[in-house]
Amino acid sequence: MPALNEEKTVGEVVKLTRQHLGYKIVVVNDYSTDKTAQRASEAGAVVINLPSQLGAWGAAQTGIRWARKHGYSEVITMDADGQHDPAVIRTLVETRRETNADVVIGTHPERLSAAKRLAWFYIRQLTRLGVTDFTSGLRVYGSKAIDILAQGEATLIDYQDVGVLLVLRAKGAVILEAPAPMKEREVGQSRVFSSWLVVARYMLRTTVLCLARVGHGRKRIR
Repeated sequence: MPALNEEKTVGEVVKLTRQHLGYKIVVVNDYSTDKTAQRASEAGAVVINLPSQLGAWGAAQTGIRWARKHGYSEVITMDADGQHDPAVIRTLVETRRETNADVVIGTHPERLSAAKRLAWFYIRQLTRLGVTDFTSGLRVYGSKAIDILAQGEATLIDYQDVGVLLVLRAKGAVILEAPAPMKEREVGQSRVFSSWLVVARYMLRTTVLCLARVGHGRKRIR
């Protein structure tokens, strides 16, 4: 669970997730300036404090590497802002195990704004990735995906969405989506879609990334 200045929500998210799943929860504190680390620890999470801000993907990869180092064969990533319902996670885990997929993404298309729908249509055409929601942080990774994403090749990706999926596809990973209800953020705003300038920068970087990686293997994705 990557977290940057989420002191108002992270504690409750950790508590609810523990209640529903009973799994070990690791919060990667992305150099927050508030009490995110304290709230997460108080709620029962293992907290990894980063010495500098790495961004959502850098923090997520840190957690994936921690899990790999400690022998875990499955990793669930989710946001610390309270948008994801922990009750649905077990269903996503079961879906991955039943289908033997390497990744299952929890998606809720109804939450997408017109701007996001247009952006994702453009990216789907560019990459031929059949994914409904590229920015969903609710994902279940199996051992193959963990091994791929723990490597250096995945380190310099700016965001945890398109770049990650392109790397996984190039390595032959099977990626599926499953429905997962999500709530609106009660605190703060999306860091990817926080302003038109940020959106323009995101789309430019994503386009360059896609053009650089499209064709690096077009393995199965449903």
